[in-house]
Amino acid sequence: MADFDRWTEKLSRGLARGTSRRSSLAWLGALATGAAVIPALPVARAATPAPSGGDKRPPVMSSNPQDPGDATTCEYWRYCAIDGFLCTCCGGTVNTCPPGTEMSPITWIGTCTNPADGRAYVISYNDCCGVSSCGQCLCNRNEGDRPQVRPQANNDYNWCLGTQSSIYNCSVAAIVGVALEDAK
Repeated sequence: MADFDRWTEKLSRGLARGTSRRSSLAWLGALATGAAVIPALPVARAATPAPSGGDKRPPVMSSNPQDPGDATTCEYWRYCAIDGFLCTCCGGTVNTCPPGTEMSPITWIGTCTNPADGRAYVISYNDCCGVSSCGQCLCNRNEGDRPQVRPQANNDYNWCLGTQSSIYNCSVAAIVGVALEDAK
């Protein structure tokens, strides 16, 4: 431990001799400014049109009557605030990522109304990451989308930053819970 203390003291004294407070503060300010700019950088997601003509996919219908709709179309009720390729068209499901991808722990949220019961539900949109974009079933619905200053409710970010790979593949829409009603 004494060797570590001597090494730390020698390093600290050398740093103090070679730099001024002003240059250290300038360096820290530049670092803080650079870190603040990172979320503002544009994110490009390659978009290709959905297949047309004879390449129609069979609908992915839930067997639950409380979860109506085709999960491979943008009109599915859970997709009211989604922006990206649907995992149901890429080998995954509404709740799970395709094999070989990793679900991002960082999400954006939306509130969608289920037509079966008329209730609003909080939906967590997770990006699946690690494999290049699947390029199928692109949906961009911005209901309830907020400006980028409120990132938790904005769908324009690449949300793969919490995974081992920041390569975007597709997005899932998991129900988190029932939304609270507005107080009147």
